[in-house]
Amino acid sequence: MEIETVAKQLEALGNLTRLEIYRNLVQAGSQGSSVGEVKAALDIPGSTLSHHIAKLVNAGLLSQQRDSRSLVCRVNNESMDELMEFLVQNCCTDDWIIQSE
Repeated sequence: MEIETVAKQLEALGNLTRLEIYRNLVQAGSQGSSVGEVKAALDIPGSTLSHHIAKLVNAGLLSQQRDSRSLVCRVNNESMDELMEFLVQNCCTDDWIIQSE
């Protein structure tokens, strides 16, 4: 995993609102939730929610898919698994295995 990706993902999750969005979508499971459902569940203004979702998508932590008139968001479990594996293998040892772009 590239260190730039790790930093981008940790930065995205380091914001309380984005962490709440991510947590909500993890709880939604593999079917995900529409942006409207996330908005209602977390009581976040639409423009703010869009900004935060875009940051999570850009970091590779979420994906979005159009379903008729709804935009469904899903957690990218593989991306989170890679991030956790990187942290466990590299941040708790003396030897860093860093792949840079």
